[in-house]
Amino acid sequence: MPRPMVQDIAKDILEYFLRNPQATDDLEGVARWRLMSQTIYRDVEETSQALDYLVEKGLLTRITRPGSAFFRLQAEQRAGAQAFLARQGKRRLKQD
Repeated sequence: MPRPMVQDIAKDILEYFLRNPQATDDLEGVARWRLMSQTIYRDVEETSQALDYLVEKGLLTRITRPGSAFFRLQAEQRAGAQAFLARQGKRRLKQD
């Protein structure tokens, strides 16, 4: 059975080829472009979810314009945002 990291990379490669079934590449091409593309795709998805979460918590405001959305800190929630970060830091320390 492959190590967990190898399984994650295999999943990324397979997801790329499923989204792009006509793609063909060699090892170097997959390593350079395909995985980078997959990482960016995953990072954009995760960032979108994180932004939605912060808007739901009332810490950020979403400003919608035709074709896009912008985000900014809720001015009156500055202390709440700092408290949120402090709580997150404590959780990380407990997990380490």
